[in-house]
Amino acid sequence: MSENSTSHPLDPLQRQEIARAVEIVKRDSGLDSTGWFETITLDEPRLALPEFNAAPRQVPRRAFVCCYEPSSNRTLNGIVNLDEDRVERWQNVKGAQARIVPDEFAAGDKLVKQDMQFIEALRKRGITDLETVLVETWAAGNFDAKEEQGERLAYCHCWVSNDAGDNRYGRPIANLHPVVDLRRGKVIRIDDFGVVPLPPDTKSIRPTENLRTDIKPLEITQPDGPSFKVDGHAVEWQRWHVRVGFNQREGLVLHNIAYEDDGRLRPIMRRASMAEMVVPYGDPTGGNYRRNAFDTGEYGLGASLDSLQLGCDCLGHIHYFDLFTHDWTGTPLEIKNAVCMHEEDFGLLWKHTDAKTGKMRAVRSRRLVISSICTIGNYVYGFFWYFYQDGTIGVEVKATGIPFPSAIATGEKSEFGTLVAPGIESHVHQHTFCFRFDMSVDGPGNSVHEVEFEAAPLGPENPYGNAVKINDRSLKSEAGAARELDLAKGRYWKVINPGSKNKLGNAVAYKLAPSSNALPLLDKEAPVAKRAGFMFRHFWATSFDPKELYPAGWYPNQSEPGEGLPKWIKADRSLENTEVVTWYTLSFNHLPRPEDWPVQPVVYAGFHWMPDGFFDENPALDVPPGNGG
Repeated sequence: MSENSTSHPLDPLQRQEIARAVEIVKRDSGLDSTGWFETITLDEPRLALPEFNAAPRQVPRRAFVCCYEPSSNRTLNGIVNLDEDRVERWQNVKGAQARIVPDEFAAGDKLVKQDMQFIEALRKRGITDLETVLVETWAAGNFDAKEEQGERLAYCHCWVSNDAGDNRYGRPIANLHPVVDLRRGKVIRIDDFGVVPLPPDTKSIRPTENLRTDIKPLEITQPDGPSFKVDGHAVEWQRWHVRVGFNQREGLVLHNIAYEDDGRLRPIMRRASMAEMVVPYGDPTGGNYRRNAFDTGEYGLGASLDSLQLGCDCLGHIHYFDLFTHDWTGTPLEIKNAVCMHEEDFGLLWKHTDAKTGKMRAVRSRRLVISSICTIGNYVYGFFWYFYQDGTIGVEVKATGIPFPSAIATGEKSEFGTLVAPGIESHVHQHTFCFRFDMSVDGPGNSVHEVEFEAAPLGPENPYGNAVKINDRSLKSEAGAARELDLAKGRYWKVINPGSKNKLGNAVAYKLAPSSNALPLLDKEAPVAKRAGFMFRHFWATSFDPKELYPAGWYPNQSEPGEGLPKWIKADRSLENTEVVTWYTLSFNHLPRPEDWPVQPVVYAGFHWMPDGFFDENPALDVPPGNGG
């Protein structure tokens, strides 16, 4: 597809569209010369079902644009109609603070290093080379401090690079936290909670010597090419149809997920994304209580995507999608190889051996992988979407990078973390991800059910104590659909279409099959918890509303408590035979290990959506057998 054209209304904005949106906003919105661009991304149309797979081009191309204006301390947003060359809507979002963009992040580092009080604090610690110092401009959160209300602030954390120069987090500077007024471009104070000696130097994370020599080449070849077809951003593979999308905030977004069943294209989801995440740290001392990050809403995953490299991030016959983002001036920036797509062998799909005849059939599983990786400061997150031949959709997060390090005095015990290296502690924390699924299981009229298993009591009807009851109940409205996992009951959730029946007469469905998960470690009254209420339920379901995209609200940077899902479900709208959105909260606890330093091996977390009566039989019966079948 040409950079200067789009073939579908859900295609991400191209370079010239971003540039055009900037021109229109500067010309017509009243934004003054101090203003900068937080977000320029596609204003996604929600297509009617007849247009589910192929929409007419006459749907107007619109951009959602968000700006911040330092002179007035206003966050402004609106819709730009690119086809009609005009601003359709423009508003001041009262009380909101735009995301901290990469340019602002970098500007904070330079600003702090010019402050004499900060330079003196470094000297007290024996640090004189500012080139080795990293100051990270973290969102300040909202801790109900009167002097911070209404201001645009950053609470900074500091490190010294290792001698090898490849780990900017190698030697943490404890207890030193510049507080920056990002709007006015000045340091307003230095929080210094006392000198702790710098830790010893950290090993290189890119060593060149003493590397293993016993690894033989592993090659993945597809001499006839891949099994998928790509047309622009539309993908077809093994009966699956999906569109690859993107926005500045969520990064990789998938649209119009459907499965071709006996010649009929059956929708499953209109839209799927990782809509928000929060990483709260568990140390309350000094300035460490400020360590929490809403990486999606406060910084933006799309703004942090890596350009992926063959043989490193991706292996095999790869198709890459290039995407466009922008800097805070609105200048378009291309991210080459932003999204990777390839096929993987995944072991057995199914197998049976007839004990009498000895006949056997073994079918290999193959899956399509669509992935992106983003680097946000010290951490790296990979988001992997898997499509299987049996109709299953898998979602996996791969977390790596450098665990957030702090310095600790020799001989001291880490009360809220653990030692990962001499003089270096890393605090216990949680990684919590909230995924959003705009459902359309065989059409728009969907309902939500919860399924549990229960051991029946011993008695005349259960004399051997082995009976198991299956409790399948409808979650009729939003307030009752905010649910937690229950390991004792094997609880899971499914979305059904009561108007579509399988050959057994049951409503077709897709079920959300959880894997490992965790509950929040935060007190519900903690300031972070009040802004991340989505953490406290693993499953949510809401009636579709186009304004309800992000579970912690549109602007979590320094936000007020209670925004997002906890607020929306108070309306208690019906979830029966309607357009349903489901949300799944995936958490894991992380107490770093010495093996996580100086760079962390990947930690995996995920879940699946599985067909549950969606098909009349195993949809993978037609997959050809492997050798010997």
